[in-house]
Amino acid sequence: MDRTQLIETAQAIVTNGKGILAADESTSTIGKRFSLIGTESSEDKRAEYRGLLFTTEGMEEFISGVIMFDETLRQSTLNGGKLFSKLLLDKGVLPGIKVDTGAKPLAGHEGEKVTEGLDGLRERLEEYYELGARFAKWRAVITIGDGIPTRACLESNAHALARYAALCQETGIVPIVEPEVLMDGKHALDRCFEETEETLTIVFHELFKQGVMLEGMILKPNMVISALDCSEQASVEEVAEATVECFLRVVPSAVPGICFLSGGQSDLVATQHLNAMNSMKDALPWKLSFSYGRALQTAALNAWGGKSENIPEAQKAFYHRAQCNGAAAFGQYSNEMENQV
Repeated sequence: MDRTQLIETAQAIVTNGKGILAADESTSTIGKRFSLIGTESSEDKRAEYRGLLFTTEGMEEFISGVIMFDETLRQSTLNGGKLFSKLLLDKGVLPGIKVDTGAKPLAGHEGEKVTEGLDGLRERLEEYYELGARFAKWRAVITIGDGIPTRACLESNAHALARYAALCQETGIVPIVEPEVLMDGKHALDRCFEETEETLTIVFHELFKQGVMLEGMILKPNMVISALDCSEQASVEEVAEATVECFLRVVPSAVPGICFLSGGQSDLVATQHLNAMNSMKDALPWKLSFSYGRALQTAALNAWGGKSENIPEAQKAFYHRAQCNGAAAFGQYSNEMENQV
């Protein structure tokens, strides 16, 4: 383990005013997104779409890293033929890679899942490092419901996250640790707070047991938020206050940064929440930034519509959302920025 390299990489990911573009949708997931805009999901079309994001002029002003799917890490720009990883590195953006193989039903625990992918991970990480990846991502999903999450689910997922993180650091790759308490359901903000606090407590306990260096990792969690079908939706300020309070309780100050996922939030609300958190306190122990997928891509995807002639308009939409979230990472976003497209 090269401690200095890991620390420098982790700190680069959470450089002031920058965050992560999560472009790691699987082939099936991106296929579903393409179907909504009437576009066939061929390898060339997927490369064209990812390429338009990565080649957006100035995106590196707000994007410090890009999480990619295995196929994407191996792809090149269609015209210039430059590997995406090399293209990003030349722009000063770190290439990342999704390494888990998905959440599967947890045996004996109906309605709960555990993420798989540890078998052969050491060898895959070594190959990904050679391909240019400098950080990785592993997502665990935690469902809130009647009698769940159980302790068994939380401990199983936390153990897998910690083993993954240890293997990453052994290879010189910064692990993005992503325990996501899902927004699905009818639960209120308080229940999300309780389950997020317990989830993170168990995750950090496992990270400690597995010898993971906290200074060389990034946390990618959910915000403390009302469920999608909750009858009372918490305000932006309530979400920000609850999230910061929860994380101050359980996230060690040694962690350099927290890059929130957007989950089921809209583009606008995800930006507002991040901005509100960064506007709250002058001296939080970690950087608060973003690792957004749909909240950065939806406008660009719709503007592109699968047509090459629409690439400039799609890049304009992507740049705008990146710019807004970059400002939110400083606590300097305003709703007026939405009119400056």
